Amino acid sequence: MAQQERFCCSICLDLLKNPVTIPCGHNYCMNCIKTHWDEEDQKENCRCPQCRHPFTPRPALVKNTMLADLVEELKKTGLQAAPADHCYVGPEDVACDVCTGRQMKAFKSCLFCLASYCEKHLQPHYDVAALMKHKLVEPSKKLQENICSRHDEVMKMFCRTDQQSICYLCSVDEHKGHDTVSAAAERTERQRELEVSRQNIQQRIQDREKDVKLLQQEVEAINQSADQTVEHSEKIFTELIHLIQKRSSDVKQQIRSQQETEVSRVKELQEKLEQEITELKRKDAELKQLSHTEDHIQFLHNYPSLSALSESTDSSSINIRPLSYFEDVTAAVSEVRDKLQDILREEWTNISLTVTEVEPEPKTRAEFLKYSCEITLDPNTAHKCLLLSEGNRKVTVMNEQQCYYHHPDKFTYWCQVLSRESLTGRCYWEVEWRGRGIHVAVAYKDIGRAGWGNECKLGRNENSWAFNYYKNSYTFWYNNIQTPVSGPRSSRVGVYLDHRAGILSFYSVSETMTLLHRVQTTFTQPLYAGLWLYSGVISAKFCKL
Repeated sequence: MAQQERFCCSICLDLLKNPVTIPCGHNYCMNCIKTHWDEEDQKENCRCPQCRHPFTPRPALVKNTMLADLVEELKKTGLQAAPADHCYVGPEDVACDVCTGRQMKAFKSCLFCLASYCEKHLQPHYDVAALMKHKLVEPSKKLQENICSRHDEVMKMFCRTDQQSICYLCSVDEHKGHDTVSAAAERTERQRELEVSRQNIQQRIQDREKDVKLLQQEVEAINQSADQTVEHSEKIFTELIHLIQKRSSDVKQQIRSQQETEVSRVKELQEKLEQEITELKRKDAELKQLSHTEDHIQFLHNYPSLSALSESTDSSSINIRPLSYFEDVTAAVSEVRDKLQDILREEWTNISLTVTEVEPEPKTRAEFLKYSCEITLDPNTAHKCLLLSEGNRKVTVMNEQQCYYHHPDKFTYWCQVLSRESLTGRCYWEVEWRGRGIHVAVAYKDIGRAGWGNECKLGRNENSWAFNYYKNSYTFWYNNIQTPVSGPRSSRVGVYLDHRAGILSFYSVSETMTLLHRVQTTFTQPLYAGLWLYSGVISAKFCKL
C-alpha cells in the first residue's frame, strides 16, 4: 500500500494519469491540477494544493514521461491504489470538498476556510504555517450556516441585543447601535455560563446519587424489616394455630371420654332391661302353659310352685336426652369462635394500618398529584342517555338516547359509566360536576350491568364503593349501607386509592386537602373508576391534573 500511495494524485486519490510535476516537486494528474487552478480563478498567481507554494506566473504543465512509465509498470503488476470502501463518503458522512471523482470522507472541517478535508487534503493545514492558524473541528455539514446569507461573509460576531450570529457588515448595517461582540468573546462568556451550569448539574448528580444510595439503603432496610416481620408474624400465627389445635384436641378428647362413659352407662342399663325382658317372656310362657291345663287338680297343684316375679327396673333411672348430650360444648366452642372473630376483626384494621405506614398517605395536593393518573370513560359501559366528550373524560346526561352499539358491559337502567383503565397500586384523580346529585365511585369489573336491582347500582352492593353528593349533603355507600359524611361542600372531589393497602379516601380539593371519608378494606380485584349521574346533573368530568 505504501508503494501505491507514492504514485497517487493527492487531488483525486487515484493512480496518476498523465502525471505532471510542478516546480515545488509535487506530482498530480494533469487534468486534476489544471481543474484545481482553474477553479481558484487566479490564472496569474496559483498555489500547490499540498504545500501552498505560490507560482507567478502559472507554470506550464508538461507530462513527466518517466513517472508515467512507472505508473504504467505498476498497473501491469495488478496493484490498484484504491482506498478501503469505508474511507469513501456515505449517505450520513461529510464529504471532502477538494476530492474530485469519488469523494472521500472528511477528516476535519476548517472554520476559516469553511471547507471539509479528507486526511490527504488536510495535510497542508499541518505543514503550512499560515494554514496552521486555522480552526479545525470535527467534520460538519453545517459550515454554510456560518456564512451570512445577506452579505455572504463569515459570521464572526454576535449580537447580544437580537441574540444571533452576524458578520462584520451586519454590525455596521441593520445591527448598528446594538450590543455586539466577537463570536469568540460571546463563546467565552457562554462557556463560563456553561461551566457553571455543568458544575450545578454535576452537584445535582452527586446529590441525587447520594439520595439514590439512601433510598437503596432504605429499600434494603424495608426488605430486611419486612422479612423479619413476616418471620415473626408467621411464628406467632403458627403458635396461635398450635394453641387452637391443642385446645381442639383437648375438647375432642374430653368429648370422646364423656361419650365413652355415657355409652357405657346406657349399654349397661340396656343389657339389664334385655335380661328382664327375657325373664318376663319365660314367665309368661309358663303362665300360658299352666292356663291351658284342663285338669283342675293339676292346675291347683302347679300354681303355687310358680316363682314370683323379680323386682322391675325403675323407669325413672332411664334418663333420655335425645340429641342434646353435647350441645353445651358446641355452644361454648361457638362462643370462643365468635370472640376470636371479633378480636381479629377489631385488631386487623390496626395491623393493616401499621403495615401501610411504610408508605404514608400524602397530605398536600402536591403530594397527591405525584400519584395522579389520567382516566377516560369506557363508551361500552355508558348508559344510552350519557354523552361522552372531551376525549371521553366528560359525561353529560341527555334527554335523548345516544347512538351506542349494544355491548354486554353497558348499564341498561341507571345512568352510570365506568373507566376504561383498571386501577391498581397508588392512584389519584379528581372529579368535578355541575348539578344536584352524583355518585363518585370505584367498582370491580363484575358489578351487575343489566337491570335496576342493587347488584347494578354503584355503592349498593359488595362490588362497589360510592361517595354521594345530593342536595348539598354528603353520604357514603357500600353494600347498600349509607354512612353520613361531614365536610366542606364543593363541586370537586379528589379520590385517592392505595389498592395494595386497601385504602380508599375522598377529599375536598385544596392545598391542604380536607379528608371527607376514608375506607380501610381489602381489595381482591382491580378497580374501575365510576360515575352515577342523577337526571338533574348537567355534566361531570375527570379533571386534567
